Amino acid sequence: MIKLHQQGEIVQKLCDNCSLKILCMPVGLYQQELEDLNAIVRQSKRIRKGECLFRHGEPFTSMYAVRTGFFKTTIASLDGRDQVTGFFMSGEILGLEGICQGVHHCDATALEDSEVCELPFESLEEAGTRFPSLQAHFYKLMSQEIMRDQCQMLMLGNMRAEERLALFLINLSLRLSKRGFAANDFILRMSREAIGSFLGLKLETVSRTLSRFSQEGWIQVEHRHIKILRPEALQSLTHYDQYKTVLNMEC
Repeated sequence: MIKLHQQGEIVQKLCDNCSLKILCMPVGLYQQELEDLNAIVRQSKRIRKGECLFRHGEPFTSMYAVRTGFFKTTIASLDGRDQVTGFFMSGEILGLEGICQGVHHCDATALEDSEVCELPFESLEEAGTRFPSLQAHFYKLMSQEIMRDQCQMLMLGNMRAEERLALFLINLSLRLSKRGFAANDFILRMSREAIGSFLGLKLETVSRTLSRFSQEGWIQVEHRHIKILRPEALQSLTHYDQYKTVLNMEC
């Protein structure tokens, strides 16, 4: 059995006491498997708003499960601007992009005070050879990221500005709902500029489109506070049936 990581006399058992384990860890593990998995997960670490969890070019050694908070990932473009490539919330995994070449290919920055659980990759690989369900789960996580990237490419290539923003709000609503938060009443943790970078839109376009949705009575906007009043209207604006399989996907 893997030796338990200790701090003083306290053995940290994060996973079996975590309300989000059903989102980021496989179900159906036996008690011994859970104990070994707890031994792999290092003590959770706190990242303050604006701090980086990891940076582009740093060696990849671990993945990170977001326990609380919100992150964005960015890549510096050739002209020096930061291109937002993703937003991650509680129960989601950061750092998968580093597996390929052993280095991170983006910066992961906390959008609010956050907490993550570190998952050392070598220990996960070793545990995966003994627990097929754990190995299969992380294959699914990787596949999920590939499908989300494909969805984003289709969205950026085929959709008008209002369709992109509508689908973004729908996606955010679904993800929050699966974590027990209010689906149609939430605070945007990211700036409008970051949303625009992610969706391939200018800041002015994001602001103007949100205002249009508000005027139509589909949403209510107050700074970063969003209330979705007519989710069916947002869905009808997009090719929702084409994307709902990806948007509703959980491993």
